[in-house]
Amino acid sequence: MEDFKKRQIAFVLQLVGLSVLLFGIHAYLLFHFAKDTTFFFPVWHIYTFHVIVTLIVYTVVNYKFSSGMKDVFILFMGMTLFKMLLAILFLLPLILSDFENKVPDVFNFFIPYFLYLFFEVLGLVKFLQKS
Repeated sequence: MEDFKKRQIAFVLQLVGLSVLLFGIHAYLLFHFAKDTTFFFPVWHIYTFHVIVTLIVYTVVNYKFSSGMKDVFILFMGMTLFKMLLAILFLLPLILSDFENKVPDVFNFFIPYFLYLFFEVLGLVKFLQKS
């Protein structure tokens, strides 16, 4: 379990650093290029969702791997499917609303979604290659 803790702490620190950087860039771009656009979701809601879901997926896979399960690919794919379901549930209020322009909110959500997914995969591949 010592490896689990080391990997988890390193991932959390990297996740926090990435989140602060991405949020700062995102907020800066929205401030300068989308001043007149009204969004359904505040940007911090989107980043909170991504951080929590990414942390849950990584933690579950890391824990199972540390517990002796060496073939975690199917678990990761299942967790990714679960993450997609949660994304749809998160976006459901926007989808069902009569909000006028939904496209900016969808882009605001899915660009960070794929960046966090890439980061998650990179973190998992890194510790799986060491084993």
